[in-house]
Amino acid sequence: MSQYYFPIVFVVLLEILRLAQSHPFLFNSGNQQRRAQVEWKTPEDNWTAEAAPRSIYPLLQNQYNKHQLPPTNRYEIIEGDEDEQVLRRMHEAKQNATARTLFYSNKDESHLPPLLTKTIKYFNLQQVAYELETSVMSQVSCTACKAGAGLLQHYIRTGKSKEEIIKMIYQYCVNLKIQSARVCEGVSQLFGVEVIYVLKRITIGPDEICSFIIGDACGDIYNPYHEWEVEFPPVPKPDPRDLGLPKEAAPVFKVLHLSDTHFDPYYAEGSNADCNEPLCCRLTNGRPTTPNGAAGKWGDYRKCDTPKRTIDHMLNHIADTHADIDFIIWTGDLPPHDVWNQTKEENLNVLKETVKQMTEKFPGIPIFPALGNHESAPVNSFPPPYVQQVDSSIAWLYDELDVQWRRWLPASVSHTVRRGAFYSVLVRPGYRIISLNMNYCNNKNWWLLLNSTDPATELQWFIYELQSAEFAGEKVHVIGHIPPGHSDCLKVWSRNYYKIVSRFESTITAQFFGHTHFDEFEVFYDPHDLSRATSIAYIGPSVTPYNDLNPGYRIYYIDGDHDETTRLVVDHESWIMNLKEANLYDYPIWYKLYSTRAAYGMKGLRPADWDQLINNMTDSKELFDLYYKHYWKNSPVKPECDYECRKRILCDAKSGRSHDRKYFCEEVEAKIDESNKGWKDWLFSSISSSYVLYKKLF
Repeated sequence: MSQYYFPIVFVVLLEILRLAQSHPFLFNSGNQQRRAQVEWKTPEDNWTAEAAPRSIYPLLQNQYNKHQLPPTNRYEIIEGDEDEQVLRRMHEAKQNATARTLFYSNKDESHLPPLLTKTIKYFNLQQVAYELETSVMSQVSCTACKAGAGLLQHYIRTGKSKEEIIKMIYQYCVNLKIQSARVCEGVSQLFGVEVIYVLKRITIGPDEICSFIIGDACGDIYNPYHEWEVEFPPVPKPDPRDLGLPKEAAPVFKVLHLSDTHFDPYYAEGSNADCNEPLCCRLTNGRPTTPNGAAGKWGDYRKCDTPKRTIDHMLNHIADTHADIDFIIWTGDLPPHDVWNQTKEENLNVLKETVKQMTEKFPGIPIFPALGNHESAPVNSFPPPYVQQVDSSIAWLYDELDVQWRRWLPASVSHTVRRGAFYSVLVRPGYRIISLNMNYCNNKNWWLLLNSTDPATELQWFIYELQSAEFAGEKVHVIGHIPPGHSDCLKVWSRNYYKIVSRFESTITAQFFGHTHFDEFEVFYDPHDLSRATSIAYIGPSVTPYNDLNPGYRIYYIDGDHDETTRLVVDHESWIMNLKEANLYDYPIWYKLYSTRAAYGMKGLRPADWDQLINNMTDSKELFDLYYKHYWKNSPVKPECDYECRKRILCDAKSGRSHDRKYFCEEVEAKIDESNKGWKDWLFSSISSSYVLYKKLF
């Protein structure tokens, strides 16, 4: 999720922003002497989707488990429920407790020298770092991006060596105290080589680069090198049918969704949790300066990932509480956020350790994984198949994924997993899961600047699989990591994906992603009729508390095997652990935060039902506040949400296509603006009336 190397590579220099104004060569080098551009063309790739073998034998055996759907009325505390009694006792103890909780923060406190704080505020570097971390971009990040890209390109064209450029990045990073010396060194070494390699081989300038990476906040600049369209077979689209509600008494599959575990093997209880680095709570962060700065036993709300004991506790709880789950979807991001300090060997060790853990906890249960953006080293680095140099190829990861994933997947997936970490499997007769590698839409993946045209031919293969499924009468669930409507997904890739979902809306009945760490969803619409919702993407909560979150997971109830099955999600539950209470009382409790139909009064979970929920939340702040509580997994440190925040979150829910918010969100934003305007008008009118009355009386 986090992209900490961007503030360093692009924003490392206060000097850059000064040079950007005084040296126009940063953006236009004119007739200056340049080093010759490296001639680079995409190597020929003869791979075809039709050549990939298909999974035709169901992986899941006959449905033996009988599941009961969550009640649709509000959850009530049952007398004798041990967990609820423990919670009551904890809350009673809390009322009488004199000790402070392990988490405390002062948002206004600065750990930087006053002069440097003022300087950084002037140049907005902290805002840039925050925006790049949260993927909520503005013109500030765009300016920094253009300055950084322009300077790097200038140094490359004037003959600076790779070593000189990397050293320059490191020195500015340290001198400006953007990060600690070790983070600066790690980032400059890990990412500098890749960035320089790519920038040497592209012909576009800073405007196009930053529009590509940042998106709408940097202008929608036409770039012919990154405009492409997938091809559809000449098969007419079936007429969409109105989806009825799944039968209430029909059999269902019970499915566990885990995402973003971010297991940190070096997490240390009592270490410094407030370290001013991208990842804290390790012995290398030193001792905490205050008692409140110590890392909790079960995790921490600050920039800390998940200790092994917490993952073990969660998996044991799931194995006991949900012993009847039929299968698991696992949507990636296994390693921690120490992106400056990662190696291929360490990331592979995390992969192997986590796969072993899952295999031991859930023996005999099928698991369907998807690849996250943190599995690579460096993070976000996923070169397409045409990059075959030993030091740059991604084969080291994909080959090992094939080995590890084959514990649950058939041999037929090896062909596509080793090519691009995507696959298709038949789960039950008439029911297929397709796992996509969403890193080929990741705009932090620098390799895509070379050529973003359907990397690894993944989307063309996706169309082939969906068309085959349509012919066979199969329903499909899509799983992946980065949601296609998220700002981290390339606009051109997302646009093509949206077309595919629209074309195969009768085949794709649900989508499942992770990456954001929040508990949320995205609705897809008919591109020609925004009043008609066509598909729904579920975005599962993270296991990691990084940051300001409670750990969580999802349980889905999916329409099962019967003659009239829709394969829709019938209902889902979100379960969390209150990290604050767990650390305070050393007693973690996992509990159901909510079930969807009961919480929001929804009749069903069809795309139209989710669209109606967005409309209801637009009109009702009370309903939105409930959603916001669930969005943050009931975190006690969640920020307040003003009307701009409300617009952003509801717009996210309407945006299954990235960097196109104006198209999807105009109506929602106008309604919220009007309601906010009405409140302001009422307040102004009241004050004015009071003033007039005062003048008359006195």
